[in-house]
Amino acid sequence: MFSELVIPSRTIMTPGPVEAHPNALKAMTSTILGQFDPAFLTIMDNVKEMIKVPFGTKNQQAFAIDGTSRSGLEAALIALIEPGDKVLIPAYGRFAYLLGEICERAKAEIKYLEKDWNNPFAQEEIIQAIEEFNPKIVTMVHGETANGQMQPLDKIGAACRQRDIFFVVDMVATYGGVPIFVDDWCVDIAIGGTQKCISVPSGMSLVTYNSRVEAVLDSRYQKELGLSKDERNDHHISSNYLDLSQLQRYWNSERINHHTEATSMIYALHEGLRAVINEGIENVWARHQLNNDALVAGIEAMGLGFFGNMDTKMPTVTPILIPEGVDDGEGVRSMLLDVFHVEIASSFGDLKGKVWRIGNMGYSSRRENVLQVLGALEAAIIYCGGSVKAGEAVNAALKVYQV
Repeated sequence: MFSELVIPSRTIMTPGPVEAHPNALKAMTSTILGQFDPAFLTIMDNVKEMIKVPFGTKNQQAFAIDGTSRSGLEAALIALIEPGDKVLIPAYGRFAYLLGEICERAKAEIKYLEKDWNNPFAQEEIIQAIEEFNPKIVTMVHGETANGQMQPLDKIGAACRQRDIFFVVDMVATYGGVPIFVDDWCVDIAIGGTQKCISVPSGMSLVTYNSRVEAVLDSRYQKELGLSKDERNDHHISSNYLDLSQLQRYWNSERINHHTEATSMIYALHEGLRAVINEGIENVWARHQLNNDALVAGIEAMGLGFFGNMDTKMPTVTPILIPEGVDDGEGVRSMLLDVFHVEIASSFGDLKGKVWRIGNMGYSSRRENVLQVLGALEAAIIYCGGSVKAGEAVNAALKVYQV
């Protein structure tokens, strides 16, 4: 016999997942509706419109894809790539290489523009590489969670648009947490996720794209054989499940029977987005920035350092240099989780064992969570043999909050 499921209580301060909004969790317990029930179709239509707000777009197309955030990344890229197409990928952290992995499997010709992970690119450097390589697609990460750095995009997008190049941007870690202006930045496809700043469990990816992309999708559309034997296309998108040309027609008035929708996740997404919109998107950005400022002040007061350029640091991720005396920092992380029930993250690649990452995202981005993680981190470092300025962190954060 198996015992009843018991889930421990946690304060999640990682770069994702984050604590789900209570209304999102409540919505997931609601009655299941059929995916073509008129009541459910109304929910889908509302979700489509709400998705656009954190993206800062008036695109006609915006919808959710069943699958974690990388499902949206893969769907976006394979929608545009045909074998041999040239793709430029500026890489200043881990997740650019995920984009490259997807492009490689789609048989694109890939060129990485690489640098150290301390800060993002000067936009002019990327524009120069565009001139030299002349790609069909430029794809990159807006906010890189591995190092907490955020890339300016406005000049890059404009340069792509002037040259009729598609600009595809991973906005998973910034969607709903920082100012995003997809239309103004000339982003052709933008991808977000549910498990970060909109406080919904992992399991869906959010996309929006403009009419330039929609024209490509229409040219590659192929309805699956079970629905029609007539609509065949030699240039069809390589995946059926992640085929944006079909998903678009499922989410729009045509309502083709593409897949069985994850109705409970759509409920949660509706409530996560509604909470953001009702708070006011500018207020949401300000909350994330305030909690970031308090967290940074506390870490500085503790005497710890930061990885990377603080001028380009994301408000939603803070990378902290692990101090001497605590080895690779895993003992501290374990104590935080086991004793204080607080979870923070390590990092990847060359930064693993050198950097802790504290997330400041969505429903987790609350004053009480910031104060809790600062107090717990200070105690855990001291207990594990590290040296910090005791008693300073929480007080410094409180001064930011002006309590």
